[in-house]
Amino acid sequence: MTTKQIDYCIELARTLNFSRAADNMFVSQPTFSYQIRLLEEEIGFTVFERSGKGAALTPAGVQFVSFLTGMRQDLKRAIEQGQNFSAKFQDSISICMMVRQALFFLPEAMKLFEDSCPNVQITPVFQYENSMEKFLRNETDIVFALKEQTRQVAGIQVHDLFESQIYLIADRDDPLAEKNLISEEDLYGRTLMVGGGSPAALRSVQHRLISSGKISYFNSADHDTTLTNVAAGRGVCLAPGFLNDHSGQFAWIPFDCKESFSCVLCTHKEDQRGSLKTFIDILKKLYSEAVAFPL
Repeated sequence: MTTKQIDYCIELARTLNFSRAADNMFVSQPTFSYQIRLLEEEIGFTVFERSGKGAALTPAGVQFVSFLTGMRQDLKRAIEQGQNFSAKFQDSISICMMVRQALFFLPEAMKLFEDSCPNVQITPVFQYENSMEKFLRNETDIVFALKEQTRQVAGIQVHDLFESQIYLIADRDDPLAEKNLISEEDLYGRTLMVGGGSPAALRSVQHRLISSGKISYFNSADHDTTLTNVAAGRGVCLAPGFLNDHSGQFAWIPFDCKESFSCVLCTHKEDQRGSLKTFIDILKKLYSEAVAFPL
């Protein structure tokens, strides 16, 4: 199966018309139809039902085209990355994190790193879940993680980065937004958003608050859903400071508790590249100097 055949198949699935799809791909209809037939012969099943009115996807074709579309997008990104890399870079370092805001200083670190190592590309990779598993499969060079996730994991080197506190997230019009520090009593009678893959330290705090019997709770699937619920006035939530994008949309108020999150970077122990160490050192320096920065 060629990339041209994949593109033809996706276009026909979009238009469901051989003539229009052929025109859109700048080939004759006989050539277009022949390539579709070759693709179907290769895979061994019919993707399109032909009729005088045009084409229709078979049930198997619906699934197949859905897979092809995702594969083609991944291939396009891979080609673009390859073109960027070959044009300027001699090496690459990938860093994986669950969300963009987890490493607030990453853009600044990338700029500083480019001054030191202009031939090495930094590639951020965002994976909301299973970022550690992706790293352990050697699919990324660095992963942002909580220290609790790194215990008893062999073959990695852990680099302490910063300590992140727990904050209450509230709408800016919420009376709680005027406070400098939130206590448990401040939340009595309120609804707390919980769930969404909360880290162990946060789950502990949530459980303690709910056990008081004075705070209602509402299950929320993930952080983005939680923020949407907060904006809709359905409640408030507690979250690690490293999830704050500092956009000013919500009020982030420190919560009075002993729990916190030790945020680290992990690298593969066998990866001793000087450029990797330089990048890690730049990030550590930026965070160590951010004494007054809320984390």
